[in-house]
Amino acid sequence: MTAALIDRVRHRLAGADIEMTAAVVADAVRSEAGGVLADADVLDALQVLRQEFSGTGPLDPLLADPGTTDVLVTAPDQVWVDGTAGLRRTGITFPDEDAVRRLAQRLAVAAGRRLDDASPCVDGWLPGSGVRMHAVLPPIADGTCLSLRVLRPATHDLKALQELGTFDAEMADALTTIVRKRLAFLVIGGTGSGKTSLLSALLGCVPPTERIVCVEDAGELHPDHPQFVRLVARPANVEGAGEITVRSLVREALRMRPDRIVVGEVRGAEVRELLTSLNTGHEGGAGTLHANSPAEVPARLEALGALAGLDAPALRSQVAAAVRLVLHMRRADDGARHLAGIGAFTRTATALEVRPVWTRERGWEGELC
Repeated sequence: MTAALIDRVRHRLAGADIEMTAAVVADAVRSEAGGVLADADVLDALQVLRQEFSGTGPLDPLLADPGTTDVLVTAPDQVWVDGTAGLRRTGITFPDEDAVRRLAQRLAVAAGRRLDDASPCVDGWLPGSGVRMHAVLPPIADGTCLSLRVLRPATHDLKALQELGTFDAEMADALTTIVRKRLAFLVIGGTGSGKTSLLSALLGCVPPTERIVCVEDAGELHPDHPQFVRLVARPANVEGAGEITVRSLVREALRMRPDRIVVGEVRGAEVRELLTSLNTGHEGGAGTLHANSPAEVPARLEALGALAGLDAPALRSQVAAAVRLVLHMRRADDGARHLAGIGAFTRTATALEVRPVWTRERGWEGELC
């Protein structure tokens, strides 16, 4: 098998509007070879070409590993994986820069997106896989950069998280109290810190007689609860039509007779609808928010509120009346995820603050309510 033959077969298959089965690829190899090929050569071609035309190519084994959270390609010979063991470089390589670019473009098409010189950045979901893909082409980047984030369903309950060392038995009781007393809360932390896992576990503690309506950007929350209803946002298609935003779904959730409203991640103008719902009788709601510490949450909320047209005083009033607590998740250097602290919202004459109630290092510093 030569590189020239592989290239001819690649171009032949790229223009074929048929399912890329092993038989189709093998037939294309024999046709382009123009003669008899050894079975070993055909098998070699099948392995190379099936990786290129199906799945995520050579990255499939990494994504199949249940411990993987992210797969990152920064160059043909630099493929990195992040997960339970932390970020590490793998031995997987691509033949050249063009191979990385072709994979990124094929995945973009699968996600209903466009990736080329005119549109060199793309973000989307790979259908049926729970994988979020992001890609950047040169000259925006030095080479094609491909990032694949695996969204694992959050199915742990509080007992499972306690056994994993996320918190101890005393804190498990305190978290259960937060849910039972219908104290609205936000779970904060960085990417991969375990925010969604903690939120899902807490929703599993909601009494089964209460109806939870959850709005998510991707279907990650899977609490063990009989009255859990999920609404999932949808991006626009390649023609720019069909988008359904988280903000619009929060409004829909209000019409579905919820006892509690949950937003999987508060990241934009939907903060206005969420705060409005929590101030109109839907106590015990929750959401997640990207933030480095509880002290930074008020500024983060004010920035999001500005996107929704809320001025700072209005947002502070809404938050102070609706949201009680902040639960801070943190990921350690060894990959372990734990509850780092709990804070309570307080409003002064000029600002909104989060005061510490409990920290992992110092223990209890105040009362939950």
